[in-house]
Amino acid sequence: MTLAARAGLADGELSENWRRTLVELGEGTTDDLALMHQVHGGVVVEVTRGAGPLAVVAEADGMWTSESGVVLAVRTADCVPILIASPKGVAVAHAGWRGVTACVVQATVRALCAGTGCDPGTLVAAVGPHISGKSYEVGEEVVAGLLGAGLKLESFLHAHPGERAYVDLGRAVDAQLRSVGVTAISQAGLCTFQNQMFHSHRRDGAASGRNAGLVVRCGG
Repeated sequence: MTLAARAGLADGELSENWRRTLVELGEGTTDDLALMHQVHGGVVVEVTRGAGPLAVVAEADGMWTSESGVVLAVRTADCVPILIASPKGVAVAHAGWRGVTACVVQATVRALCAGTGCDPGTLVAAVGPHISGKSYEVGEEVVAGLLGAGLKLESFLHAHPGERAYVDLGRAVDAQLRSVGVTAISQAGLCTFQNQMFHSHRRDGAASGRNAGLVVRCGG
């Protein structure tokens, strides 16, 4: 996980940030970087090559690849970033509450498994920093949407009668990963809203930058 950029950076500054990030990662160049135009939906795409730091490979919220050296990146500023690795490929997903209701997590796992022939039980998933349940106050629309996606209240909701609800999206994502057979799940346990080292849209508004999670398949 890295801090990718602050809002308003010029193209050259943005490219340099990504270059430094990939140097630290120790894999790939900026030409190998694959970014999505994230729209809070359930679309998942296959990626065979990067498009660089100033372009996107697709309008989607999940992507996977079986190609070595392609660096998949997911950008967040409170939503949940999910990185997934298997013996035959890697994937990323971007899940805010709308992405959770659209089941983008399950769709990403299924696409990776279908495309590479791997079993969900062999996958390893890392859930990166996101807004915590203690900080994510929501309205009835969000609760209704999550319930409509088949999630159980106790798996994601903190609420008292007559009070506003607080949703733990990390727990919701964990439940969705397990629902499709992924059991090796690591949670960062870090709140973007409370921790000043991370960008947070809810805390900082439109001026917020973006955090990024990256995964790449090494070797053949």
